[in-house]
Amino acid sequence: MPVIFQPQQSSIANKAGKKLYFPRVILTGNVGTDVVAAEIAELSSLTTGDVKNVIDNLVSVVKRHLQASESVTLDGFGTFRYTLKTLSGGVENETDVNANQAQLMVRFQPSSTRKTDGTVATRSLVSGAKCVRFDLLPKEDEEGTPGGQGGSGETPLG
Repeated sequence: MPVIFQPQQSSIANKAGKKLYFPRVILTGNVGTDVVAAEIAELSSLTTGDVKNVIDNLVSVVKRHLQASESVTLDGFGTFRYTLKTLSGGVENETDVNANQAQLMVRFQPSSTRKTDGTVATRSLVSGAKCVRFDLLPKEDEEGTPGGQGGSGETPLG
């Protein structure tokens, strides 16, 4: 299944006073821990309960390391780290800086491989994904099978 997007107009005008359009991903649902655990169990020799226990423990361990001001890298997946998003303007004196000026956020950076020239060759979780514009998706017939009119609109990523 491709990544589905639709055009969305910016609420902010550019320097020329025009509100431009940009692609925006449409989420078609949410997959929870139970579904992920069941799918991993199908691919391994573990039970769904074993996998769910590992996922729950992974969350606890990642949280512990993040709260110790460490980043956490999962090979082939990516890196989690804390960042601070500034809520207001800065202060004039270094001694006046405090945590109440910002909101603590978790940043995730998918892992990637690099070419010899330093450019990104592949990005985990993104490589191989294809995007299709929502209004160009193939229409489904009465039985729910793809078919009908519409261009492909596919754009490969990565």
